[in-house]
Amino acid sequence: MESSDLLKKVRKIEIRTRALTQQVFSGQYHSAFKGRGMAFSEVREYHYGDDIRSIDWNVTARFNHPYVKVFEEERELTVVLLIDVSSSNLFGTRGMYKKDLITELAAVLSFSAITNNDKVGVIFFSDKVEKFIPPQKGRTHILRIIQELLNHQPQQRTTNIAESLRYLSNAIKKRCTAFLISDFLDSDFEQALKIAKNKHDLVAIQTRDKGEPVFQPMGLLQIKDAETAKISLIDTSDSKFQKNYRQWWQEKDKALNDIFQKTGVDYVKLLTDKDYVPALKNLFLKRSVG
Repeated sequence: MESSDLLKKVRKIEIRTRALTQQVFSGQYHSAFKGRGMAFSEVREYHYGDDIRSIDWNVTARFNHPYVKVFEEERELTVVLLIDVSSSNLFGTRGMYKKDLITELAAVLSFSAITNNDKVGVIFFSDKVEKFIPPQKGRTHILRIIQELLNHQPQQRTTNIAESLRYLSNAIKKRCTAFLISDFLDSDFEQALKIAKNKHDLVAIQTRDKGEPVFQPMGLLQIKDAETAKISLIDTSDSKFQKNYRQWWQEKDKALNDIFQKTGVDYVKLLTDKDYVPALKNLFLKRSVG
């Protein structure tokens, strides 16, 4: 993409997503993802009823009188976007490609974060981590993230979600809020998800196109798998094929839901042909009252 075209596209995404952030998400984001850690503030003398677990024994010994540590809630967050850049995202039959939806989501979440004075970092992954942008604040940083998303050329086609989660746990030592954005065609990541969830506040966002679980009966077709590049000849008019194909997607969706329920990870599915604002608002509301 030419530099001038890229800048125009970045600006267009900024205008749309910043407007959404200011009009719809700013307050709800703050309620749903407010700081959940506790930062040390001061020590003071022990008062009747204070939790004895908060006693600072070093200070108590020094002054021969009980003192307790006082903590206050940390309001500033570190937000990390784990973004699937594998080839299956170059798909779309309605509305937009999954990749375009992911870019908009990343922009909305990033602008919501900086409105809340949070830092934002990004991990691009396929079957390996392809790029890590460390967390920072500010509009310039967010525009860089959008530009990288638009311009990134994946080095690999396939997906390894577990690898991205392991990288998150190693790269970000302090607890953060992490958004895992993928179509989740990969399936072997439950254990890594469980480990990451224990360390970080994790949210899963699935991008899906309505055309994926449906094959119109059009006779013999030669198809190419976007991730493996494997070419197959299939009879789309065969009733057995149609039944097996629908069943495969149903089983995959059920397995994915089971994973998120077992691990306790908040999860939302967004479609390329539908407005994602109501679904995100419902997610934020659920977390605010949960």
